[in-house]
Amino acid sequence: MSKLEGYSDFKHFLISSPSEYVAHVEINRPSKLNAFTPDMWIELGAIFAKLSHDPEVRAVILSSAGERAFTAGLDVQAVEQGGVLGNKSEQEDASRIATKNRRQILEFQECISQIEKCEKPVICVMHGISIGLAIDISSSADIRICSKDAKFAVKEVDIGMAADIGTLSRLPKIVSSFSWVKDVCLTARGFGAEEALAVGFVSQVLETKAKAIETAGKLASFISSKSPVAVQGTKELLNHARDNTVADSLKYTSVWNQAMLQSNDFKAALLSGLKKTKPRFEKL
Repeated sequence: MSKLEGYSDFKHFLISSPSEYVAHVEINRPSKLNAFTPDMWIELGAIFAKLSHDPEVRAVILSSAGERAFTAGLDVQAVEQGGVLGNKSEQEDASRIATKNRRQILEFQECISQIEKCEKPVICVMHGISIGLAIDISSSADIRICSKDAKFAVKEVDIGMAADIGTLSRLPKIVSSFSWVKDVCLTARGFGAEEALAVGFVSQVLETKAKAIETAGKLASFISSKSPVAVQGTKELLNHARDNTVADSLKYTSVWNQAMLQSNDFKAALLSGLKKTKPRFEKL
């Protein structure tokens, strides 16, 4: 494993390259159960925006340092000192308070959405405590796997609010049962790895965190061996299909591929299949 050049300035995340074209981003605040402060979600957004256009990266693994938690959600004390939970003046106009709140929520949403907007596939590996913001973050990823000790919850109802950073928008489009989504979101009850697998929230459950990260590493390496033109196009078209009609998605796909079929990757992949050789694709 080597450091990924150009990512050493981030304070709250460890960023490395376990294999060619693979980036590994680790949330690094284990002493606080990897709970997020405003600085952390701003950094997270900046990291994924940078990875999106990095030609040395074709797939990304997102996990957390420590053995106890992927993330316990927000660090309420840190957020309370300033921001949406901060004290407001009694004399301050309600519309101005609301405008500040809206801007802060939108900024937070945009930071987390950078995971989804990243052009490279993102594999999220969860373990231990994975509540609140953990669901927002992982729902933005392309593939989710976890260790069997993962404990999930959409906790926002228990702190007097509706989840507002992405869970309520994305989770219903991920799992197979809208009834189940309402069950866990309205009650804030916990659920485990096997239940998450049963509804399709995660695609694999591994015995330990180490095995889950190993599995993610192999998957990321395999994806990275494919044409980046094809992989990034597939992510874009799948995300478009999720949010649009079949007719609109077919039209968008035709426009996308009218350009991308001219790629040398298409020819190289076809010839390698005929010649039984392994193709090498240029950086993108």
